[in-house]
Amino acid sequence: MSMLDEAVLPVLPVETDEFASNPAPFLEEARKQHPWLARFSQGYFVHGYQATCDLLADDENLHSGFGPVIDFYEARGTMWGRFMDEIIMARPGNSEGHKRLRASINKAFTPRRANDARDMMHQIITRLLDEWAPKGRFDFAEFASYIPISVVCGLLGVSTDEIPRIRSALESQLLSVTLDPAAKPLFMAGWDVMWEFADALVKDREAGGALDEGALLDTLILAEHSGQIDPTELRFMVLTLLFGGYDTTKNQLTMTMKLAVENPEIYERCADDLKYCGKVVEEALRHTPTVSPFRRAARDFTYEGIRFREGDTLVIATPLAGHDPSVFAEAESFDPARANANRHVGFGRGAHICVGQFVAKAILEESLHLIAGRIRHPKIEGRLEWRSILGAYGLNSLPIAFDAG
Repeated sequence: MSMLDEAVLPVLPVETDEFASNPAPFLEEARKQHPWLARFSQGYFVHGYQATCDLLADDENLHSGFGPVIDFYEARGTMWGRFMDEIIMARPGNSEGHKRLRASINKAFTPRRANDARDMMHQIITRLLDEWAPKGRFDFAEFASYIPISVVCGLLGVSTDEIPRIRSALESQLLSVTLDPAAKPLFMAGWDVMWEFADALVKDREAGGALDEGALLDTLILAEHSGQIDPTELRFMVLTLLFGGYDTTKNQLTMTMKLAVENPEIYERCADDLKYCGKVVEEALRHTPTVSPFRRAARDFTYEGIRFREGDTLVIATPLAGHDPSVFAEAESFDPARANANRHVGFGRGAHICVGQFVAKAILEESLHLIAGRIRHPKIEGRLEWRSILGAYGLNSLPIAFDAG
């Protein structure tokens, strides 16, 4: 690294529970040495806002995807490794493959399609609340896990009956990006379950006769029939939607609930004002989004005086970018009235910006509004369990007690 001695870069213990549960004091100290970059055991950790925006969009110098993760687990040559290497978010944003895959699903994830799905979301969330709200206390993270995946099943046009069977397999997949050797047997076993599920799902639908372009699964199958994507890419796309619909949105909903519960006046207003819920969601995406993408340097390059070498691993810590004091005043506070909350990087930047962002925001807004109307005066009761920031960040457990509305 030229123009800056590596020794002056701070080292962050990002793999630890202490960091996951409260990154703020670690970042405060780290910024005294460097405003936006640190080191960790596997490479470099980008936490500044502008660097996050710029490097997320830099497809010329940085390879997107999970190459460092695949190599860490020595999983080249496995079907899981191929999936992690070939899915849409792993392909360079300027590549033909990325553009082709994105084109196969773009029409299904427009703002209009997301709004058209709100009635379906409302029904799903209400049904789940009918089951869970009378309990008076539960782990909100567990409850939240059923909402986005049920909506994705609705968009795909498939039954939710299989969710309990595949839930643990879905949970295991995001363990891979924690770079924990003990996670490998778990996510590899879960991968076998998910591949069998996606393969059977496609085959059953193809055998069922006429396809409906209004259902996302049928749209993907028709894209495969027309040669736009191949059979393996079709199954990879189904799995990508299931993983994304399960883990990232679930984690964001749980984090948004925590932030709202800690601010009762905000939470109470959510029950009465769906439009206000949109402001709460934007601020939650600014305060603590849940995904830290991996990047690998495609060549030697310099950014803001820092020389990265080909092969370097960078983690772009979007959960921390919204806490950059040079961009967001009183960044640790949660304020839905914040004027620049919409500058968040919760859905990424550049060619890899989340294709499902409008659906995700609709799920979060509808969920928060309906939950606040049925789960009254919630309080956090019990120990919070945090996920690693090297993956789908957020809470593994959010125990709450409440009055049923």
